[in-house]
Amino acid sequence: MATMKARPPRIERDTLGAVRVPAGALWGPQTQRAVENFRISGQRMPRPFLRALGLVKASCARVNRDMGLLPARLASAVERAALEVSQGRFDAHFPVDVYQTGSGTSTNMNANEVIARLASRALGRKVHPNDHVNRGQSSNDVIPTAIHVSAALEVTESLLPALDHLRRTILRKARSVEGVVKTGRTHLMDAMPIRLSQEMSGWAEQVANSERRVASALPRLCELALGGTAVGTGVNTPRSFGPRVAADLRRRTGVAFSAAPNYFEKLAAVDAAVELSGQMRGAAVSVTKIANDLRWMNSGPLSGLGEIRLPALQPGSSIMPGKVNPVIPEAVLMACARVMGDDLAVALAGQSGSFELNTMLPLTAHCLLESVALLSSSARALADKAVADFAVDAARMASLLERNPVLATALSPVIGYEAAARVARRAAASGTTVRQAALEAGGLAPERLARLLDPEALTEGGSRSQ
Repeated sequence: MATMKARPPRIERDTLGAVRVPAGALWGPQTQRAVENFRISGQRMPRPFLRALGLVKASCARVNRDMGLLPARLASAVERAALEVSQGRFDAHFPVDVYQTGSGTSTNMNANEVIARLASRALGRKVHPNDHVNRGQSSNDVIPTAIHVSAALEVTESLLPALDHLRRTILRKARSVEGVVKTGRTHLMDAMPIRLSQEMSGWAEQVANSERRVASALPRLCELALGGTAVGTGVNTPRSFGPRVAADLRRRTGVAFSAAPNYFEKLAAVDAAVELSGQMRGAAVSVTKIANDLRWMNSGPLSGLGEIRLPALQPGSSIMPGKVNPVIPEAVLMACARVMGDDLAVALAGQSGSFELNTMLPLTAHCLLESVALLSSSARALADKAVADFAVDAARMASLLERNPVLATALSPVIGYEAAARVARRAAASGTTVRQAALEAGGLAPERLARLLDPEALTEGGSRSQ
């Protein structure tokens, strides 16, 4: 049986000379040089970034058409091709490594070349990557703009809804366990009683604050660099180009994009990305706390706390039959650790602006969007596979709480701190309840002790001395 021969590469030329490009590739010579030069990680620019890059190119084409800077038919072909790129139809033709030239020029030219080839096919004549697709633009303003657009879209469409879902799930579960009282803990040691719903209200407020902090970064993120071109002066493009592109992106996405008030800042710095990354690090810290609390409460089932039972999702050991582990909290903890690591990378990238340009833009895009994705997925996984359906062992909680020596704290306003401490030590030494130890110590009637040491009443605050 005859084997099919691979098609020979085609020869293309750029300003540095001839380049051999794979026959079926939509990209051109500049992309091919980048593929050969940057064999660093094998990681490509993320899908949300390519979506945003396609949208930016489409809006630029439309504005170029409306301003008479490109012929209408040509501009429309470019716009259609750019939207196809945005939709992910040609992701296989974006092979450039994340670790590339710091301005992201290789990725910008990758988009220009792919869109130009698609538009050329549609028109039956050559569309130029630079003169037509990149008209009125520079990599130096396109890539920061795509970072902002992609991050803003992912935050509004994915992260904020995911955090909201986690918060609502926590509150719904808290309402279902309203009457459950448990031992509070400080320093991982037994403390005064607390209702499980109160403990969970703290989680919900952490998530709510994370939502507010992340959302607070959006106004700066929605300011776009496009229109600054090479160094912020807007050379080779009309002054109204950037604002008109921002308006078109606002129309396409429903997100309040606008032209940056100062292009020099938007090209030289990625401070808005650093801000968002820091807020996501804060959210990761909050989610870490919640996931760890769930692991501790689930620990056991015999020699741990055993207060709750997380859903049994899969066998936990290849050697210990019957073992089930808290796999969702563990996965979430790893994801949150990565978000914190990405934040450091974004901070280091942020300080790499020199004069008129930041030169770690692709790394910023990669880490920022990875964090959004990890946090979004983690919040939903924690909500749906851990919080929503954990079972509560209320009897075990009540039994442990009854023997908690720290309950003697409630006696301090009546008998004094030193006497209460003696009752606590007596209860701990004998293994009896605080109520029994106090009765044996004498001085308080059983009815009054019952009122003073009522665990549920102790969760309501205020003095119980009367």
